Amino acid sequence: MNFQRIVLPILGVVIVVIAWRGYGWPGVAMAAGGIVMWMLLHFTRMMKVLQRASNRPVGWVDSAVMLNAKLKPGVNLLHVMAMTRALGEQVSPKEQQPEVYRWTDGSGSHVTCEFANGKLVKWELFRPQAAPEGEPPAAA
Repeated sequence: MNFQRIVLPILGVVIVVIAWRGYGWPGVAMAAGGIVMWMLLHFTRMMKVLQRASNRPVGWVDSAVMLNAKLKPGVNLLHVMAMTRALGEQVSPKEQQPEVYRWTDGSGSHVTCEFANGKLVKWELFRPQAAPEGEPPAAA
C-alpha cells in the first residue's frame, strides 16, 4: 500500500490545524499558502520534465551506460525521465504492474527498467557484442 497517498494529506491537515491553534486565521492563510506553493513547485517541475521529454524521441538516451551508472533503486519514473530527458519505450502491457520501460542509445545498448507502483525496482543494461577484430561485420 502506498502510504504517501494517506500520510501527505493528513500531514497537510495537521499543519493547518497547528497553524489555526497557534495563529488563528492568519496562520491558516500562511499554512495553506505554503502547501499550495509546495504543490505548485512540484507541478512546475513535472511540466518542465515533460516539456523536455517531448522534444526527444521516445525511448532515446544519450548513453545507456551512463544511465545505468546513475540509476538507484526507489527513484520514481519522473526522476528517471528527468535524467534521460525522454519518455521511455513501454515494454510491458499498459496499466499492468510492474511497468517496464526501455531507453536505447545510438550504439544499440539499452537499459530496461522495471517500476512497481512508480518506483524503480530493478534495471538491466544490455550491450551488443562487438564484432571480433579482423572479421567484417555481418551483412543484414
